[in-house]
Amino acid sequence: MFDRLFGRGGERPVADPHALPVPRRRKNGMYRLRALGDKRVLALVESADAGDWQAVKAGLTSFDLGRDHDVLGQLADCSGVEDWIGRAVEEDKEHRATALLISGARHIVWGWEARTSKRAKDVTREQWRVFHERLHIAEKQLFEAAELRPEWVTPWRQLLTSGRGMSLGPAVSETRLDAALRRDPLDLETHTEWLSQLQPRWGGEPGEGLAFARDALARAPQGHRLGCVIAMAHIEDWVESDSGDCLETPEIQAELRAAADHSILHPAYERRPGWQHDFNMFAMALSLADERHTVRRVFQALDGAYTRWPWTYFAEPEEQFARRHRV
Repeated sequence: MFDRLFGRGGERPVADPHALPVPRRRKNGMYRLRALGDKRVLALVESADAGDWQAVKAGLTSFDLGRDHDVLGQLADCSGVEDWIGRAVEEDKEHRATALLISGARHIVWGWEARTSKRAKDVTREQWRVFHERLHIAEKQLFEAAELRPEWVTPWRQLLTSGRGMSLGPAVSETRLDAALRRDPLDLETHTEWLSQLQPRWGGEPGEGLAFARDALARAPQGHRLGCVIAMAHIEDWVESDSGDCLETPEIQAELRAAADHSILHPAYERRPGWQHDFNMFAMALSLADERHTVRRVFQALDGAYTRWPWTYFAEPEEQFARRHRV
């Protein structure tokens, strides 16, 4: 009875009035989630694409941009925001902090677009120059946003990413991590960004990331999305490993099941806009571990909703999702 009340076992929760309709026609039974699956976010993104700052501000009243990394990420991914957000920074004194935050986040994404995902040795001198130029702008804007709104966690999470790109070193990164966690000790995005920085490819030691993730989970209340850090820790270990089946152990399968039950599959878990990103993390980790029970519940809840992250670790991310969600 309680399973039916709380929507466990893959049953659908109460319909969200803001949810975007699921596409009727799907390729391989899946579809790419857009705008966090939320009508309000879609309107916000469309306003940003149109360069309508007044409409963007109106749309943001439904969200807390100082804490909602996913909504900020949607705005940062909008190509062309950099063409008009500078005017909002200069002209809208009342909302300057918000404009600075959006601009700073956009410049980080824009910087990585210039650098591309190539290995460092294959990035040209001009690409490095543009990359660092845009990250310098982002840093300046994010620091000012953080000064204007000291309670916000999102600027500090963004500064972790820019600092990693600029190779500012562990002392700077740890200071920024501490600043973010003082504002929200259970912030998932801060934890997953730090998890990336603990990987050997970024100068960390093997096993350091997983130990960090386990400590985070031990502090997370039941139903809190911070449990996703365990899924990402095992995905990161898979990325670092030379063995494609490195996660296929009973111990890792059990740890992932327990983390999913503690977080995304717990009745207290809140399905906020973009909740499908959390489920996609567990879907990928559980499938890589060749886990056969909990992974079905996760894919059933997703009902075909695919998010690019973290599947982009595969050369063919959509094909991998499609194949694994049919198992």
